[in-house]
Amino acid sequence: MRITLFDYGAGNLHSLAKALRGEGRNVRLETDARAAVDTDVLVLPGVGAFEPAARALEGGRDAMRDAIAAGLPCLGICLGMQLMFEASDEGDGAGLGVFGGRVTRLRTPRIPQIGWNTIDDTNDPLFGRARLETAYYANSFVCRPLDESVVTAWSTHEGDRFPAAVRAGTVVGVQFHPEKSSAPGLAFVHEYLNLISNP
Repeated sequence: MRITLFDYGAGNLHSLAKALRGEGRNVRLETDARAAVDTDVLVLPGVGAFEPAARALEGGRDAMRDAIAAGLPCLGICLGMQLMFEASDEGDGAGLGVFGGRVTRLRTPRIPQIGWNTIDDTNDPLFGRARLETAYYANSFVCRPLDESVVTAWSTHEGDRFPAAVRAGTVVGVQFHPEKSSAPGLAFVHEYLNLISNP
């Protein structure tokens, strides 16, 4: 399995690359959005801010969106999930628009949210198989989908309930960091990759 981490140039991707590796899995970093879609699984990592990441998509945004729409499996983590939406209050630039909706600041007195939080109302078997009930977050912004039927799990931070995960087929976005969420988080990543391997 060829796994491509799209590198926005915003941070250390070592822990995520390590989480994705396994027997029969080849992980590469790619900074060109058009070249990134030549893969079996595309991963949009969760480090950085929306505006520079959206700039990194320029020139290849349509190619990436079209590849995902055509069935390319994609896992978006934190910022990567936010890039799956149309736009963000965090900065200018367009997202991929895979999911309808906008990214907004958490409606809470204290931000960012940093640390462990409970995952509620899961309706995706990936969570049950991984036994993922709490996860590690580091975010100030969250996704607000137009159609909440895409939401497969929720979390609440100081009274603001927001999507912890969204899914459309093999396209999955998570607001938390599975690579930092201990053994259940790593199990979630592996369950997702197993899903791709054995549809």
